[in-house]
Amino acid sequence: MSGAEDSAKRIEVRAPMSGVFYRRAAADQPSYVEVGDTVKKKQVLGLLETMKVFQKIKSPCGGKVMEIVPANEATLRDNDLIFVLEKE
Repeated sequence: MSGAEDSAKRIEVRAPMSGVFYRRAAADQPSYVEVGDTVKKKQVLGLLETMKVFQKIKSPCGGKVMEIVPANEATLRDNDLIFVLEKE
């Protein structure tokens, strides 16, 4: 596969706004996704809390989770990279 094909399959999911990133719904719950998981379009990948409002971060496509950049409860800025997916 060429570099152009690789980059076409690489999908970056970025923070739509500043907030606190959560990998799971609650401390006693499993993470929404792990590296290596296969995800469907619109599947919840994580949560972003801004001013006590939680926004679901959803997958823009079906594919495989290649990287989860921030740690759980990390503070993110607008447009920070959260996930790298490999498009199906």
